[in-house]
Amino acid sequence: MTPTPIRLALRRTLQQVRHVRPVRPRAATGLVKAVYRQVERDFGMLAPPTALHSPAPEVLAAAWTILRESLIAGPTASRAVKEAVASAVSVRNACPYCVEVHGATMDGLVSTSDSAAIVGDRIEAVTDPELRAAAAWARGDGSVELPAAQAAELIAVAFTFEYLNRMVHVFLGPSPLPPEVPENAKKLVRGMLGKFLRPSRRPVPGAALELLPPGGTAPEWANGVLGDAFARASAAFEAAAARALSAEVRELVENQLRDWTGEPKGLSRAWVEPLVATLPDQDRPAARFALLVAFSAFQVDESIVELIAGGDVVVVEIASWAAFSAARRAVELRGVKAGKEKTAR
Repeated sequence: MTPTPIRLALRRTLQQVRHVRPVRPRAATGLVKAVYRQVERDFGMLAPPTALHSPAPEVLAAAWTILRESLIAGPTASRAVKEAVASAVSVRNACPYCVEVHGATMDGLVSTSDSAAIVGDRIEAVTDPELRAAAAWARGDGSVELPAAQAAELIAVAFTFEYLNRMVHVFLGPSPLPPEVPENAKKLVRGMLGKFLRPSRRPVPGAALELLPPGGTAPEWANGVLGDAFARASAAFEAAAARALSAEVRELVENQLRDWTGEPKGLSRAWVEPLVATLPDQDRPAARFALLVAFSAFQVDESIVELIAGGDVVVVEIASWAAFSAARRAVELRGVKAGKEKTAR
């Protein structure tokens, strides 16, 4: 675990979260407290991308469950390979915050040149063939064959970061470092951050499952602990959407995702308005927010969020469901080959 003085300092980075107020560690109770304890024990710090979910405790537990059971505790693929996938997905989604965090973590696990090549989107320059293949697949190269034994874990990591990249675009800025860190100290602080996040041991798989009740349907590419983790998380996100969104809004977003083939929506938000115009007036702000989170999360700003009725809980519930639904579709579109077999969909 991260040394206490550093851990307490890192907790102050929760001030970087925008649009909602995360639960402070000293104020945490019940499920939020249980999740926070696991996060600090197994991840090294209470990271803002996880803590930002805390206004909605079940959603917080779901987000942590998929992160822990994919990136941190999976028993097959190495943490280095999984960090390469996390970084490459984040590069693909232009999420500088996640690139910086997971690039720093990767620095101590692989060669400096390979880490720099992955975060610099120069995957062809990666010298380690295992890292190069995993990062190329994560970046979108559908011709890559993942090792059959590792495929489920690497798909899970990609899914998780398709999700987290969207949430980070909405709720966090471009860097995990506090703004008061001077420019000439950023390299040192970034190195310290990476050191604290690198694993000293691999946590036992499945510990996060106790945070959510059984339920949901496992994705076809996963079984065992991973399948259970994603099934429980999916049920939590769906329940959140049922509370926060009308059936008409959910259907609109789901239909748009079903028809999506991965292309960007463009630099303006003009594409959203004809879609939400078909809905009752009271549903339009939430639908606009959900569609932007799913397809163009970087376009969400205060003018979008301030129109959401229901406060922080509803904002987090809408965003998390939209991000999870989009992540599921993004993984489907990426395509996976495991050995000689195409992974089932």
